[in-house]
Amino acid sequence: MGHAGMAATVVRYLRSVGAPTAESPVEALPRPDLRAVGDDERAPVDPAEFRRVMGEFASGVTVVTAAEPDAGPAGFACQSFASLSLDPPLVAFMVARTSTTWPRIARAGAFCVNVLGAEQGELCRGFAVSGADKFAGVAYEEAPVSGAPRLDGAAAWIDCTIHAVHTGGDHLIVVGRVTALGSAGGGAGPLLFHRGAFSALRD
Repeated sequence: MGHAGMAATVVRYLRSVGAPTAESPVEALPRPDLRAVGDDERAPVDPAEFRRVMGEFASGVTVVTAAEPDAGPAGFACQSFASLSLDPPLVAFMVARTSTTWPRIARAGAFCVNVLGAEQGELCRGFAVSGADKFAGVAYEEAPVSGAPRLDGAAAWIDCTIHAVHTGGDHLIVVGRVTALGSAGGGAGPLLFHRGAFSALRD
């Protein structure tokens, strides 16, 4: 049974036992007490070590795009992306608070996640550069609902409206409600990021 099948089974089970669903959501728990690390305290984890260890987790690579009204297309490379919920269909991505692209996506109110294929490493590098014209020479068409750029050659695309935004340290957690999606099928598989470098699936 695939991920979608397992998720559907779980949803059916929860409904059968009267568990909360999208129509009767669970009440949010109280926010925990948080405090910053004091100047006289040692940081609990060395940032370089944190980055090195997290690099052992291989992830897919995406480009999140948007069509800001009267300002042209916007987009950035993002490896912090995940599916979140089947009912309702939700996805999430994480973006640095310092991102200059995020405010443009927020103003658009919608975005498209482009899941990159194994041969799109150079395309990803172009979207990882700040301040450049990221769409120069990039072929795309409009996603059907948001109008955000749907990049040619992407392995899959997910069109979304912004559902919620949560804080997460020096990043924001953006939740999108899926309005349309599709995949190319076949091809050379997804582009992966592992230990600070691009990779691909091997037989």
